[in-house]
Amino acid sequence: MGLGILFFIVAIFYASVGFGGGSSYLALLVLWDVPYIIIPIIALICNIIVVSGNSFHYIRAGFLKWRLFLPPTISSVPFAYFGGRLKIEEDIFIIILFLTLLITGLRMLFSFRQFAIKKDKYKNIPLWLGLLVGAILGFISGIVGIGGGIFLAPILYFFRAGSPKEIAASASLFILVNSISGLSGQLQKNGLSEEILSFWYLPFLVLIGGQIGNILTVKIIPQQIIALFTALLVLFVAARLALIII
Repeated sequence: MGLGILFFIVAIFYASVGFGGGSSYLALLVLWDVPYIIIPIIALICNIIVVSGNSFHYIRAGFLKWRLFLPPTISSVPFAYFGGRLKIEEDIFIIILFLTLLITGLRMLFSFRQFAIKKDKYKNIPLWLGLLVGAILGFISGIVGIGGGIFLAPILYFFRAGSPKEIAASASLFILVNSISGLSGQLQKNGLSEEILSFWYLPFLVLIGGQIGNILTVKIIPQQIIALFTALLVLFVAARLALIII
């Protein structure tokens, strides 16, 4: 049940910054020696549950901006599906995930104060760039079994494309659609193993944790703090993956 408690905690913190927790679920499942073939499937299912709540609360609160969400999402969905169907060695995907999270986490940590800026200073990302970013992130997300929002958010922050809560809203919905697409590819590749039934309790725990995190982010936590939490969470996951690699 220790794994379940950790999933519950991860869901709270990740939901509070608009993420689903897929990267940390992956790390925890690897540490618990869960069969590699079902790890991406479990992580994606839990991702979908958490970010479904995120998306609902952000949309209801009026934070979703279609200009941020649509371009990367349109191109990411098919690539997430194709990435989910590819086979990749466990060591390789952990190393790729670690390096990416380390770079993006450090970048956000040193610049989170920039995101408490006036709305009239936000910039639009060119359509072609949004489509390119979405395709790349969708493909990577499908391969490793995450939703990709943890990669998208730092990019949107870098370009000052919106407020932290607007970025979190876009990242949440981006994660949702990519997780569904990536899960479809994973299931076509490996099928649905009966071993997953041993972890039936994880989706229920992340559902509860995600709802707690949603309340924190929409009603309580200031925008600048959300950006800082995002950076710390990304670096935390990178550190956990580093322990696995070592």
